[in-house]
This record gives sequence, C-alpha cells and structure tokens, in this order.
Amino acid sequence: MRQVLSLSLPPQTTKEIKKNAKQKGFTSVSSYIKYLFEADNDAISKKELLEDVKIAEMEYKQGKTIKANSLAELL
Repeated sequence: MRQVLSLSLPPQTTKEIKKNAKQKGFTSVSSYIKYLFEADNDAISKKELLEDVKIAEMEYKQGKTIKANSLAELL
C-alpha cells in the first residue's frame, strides 16, 4: 500500500527537483525521490568510511600494500 508524503519546499528547490528528475529520465518526481532515498541507504556511512581509512592507514604503515602499474593489475 502506498502513502502520500507531503513536503514543504521553497519554490526554487521544487523547480530544481522537477528539472533534475526530468533531465535524469525519471517519469515522475516521486520515482526520482525514491531513487535518491535508495541511493542514500546504499551509501557507506561516515563512520564506516572512517573505519576503512584507519584500517587502510595501518595496512599501509605495515607495508601491506600492493604496488600496481595499472588498475587492471589489481583486478
């Protein structure tokens, strides 16, 4: 079952949202907002990112890095 969510936004923001949705090929503002919500849920959190950076820094200091001439060598 669907529910309607009403937002109060400045006119310029509304205009930009509609423009972005159309430019990106979405059939409606609703589908664009759903896409943005899902993308936000899939994004890594700031906490996770900082933890990954700390681990990477430790591994770098311990010499656990791989020197590669190209990205293809890593894959």
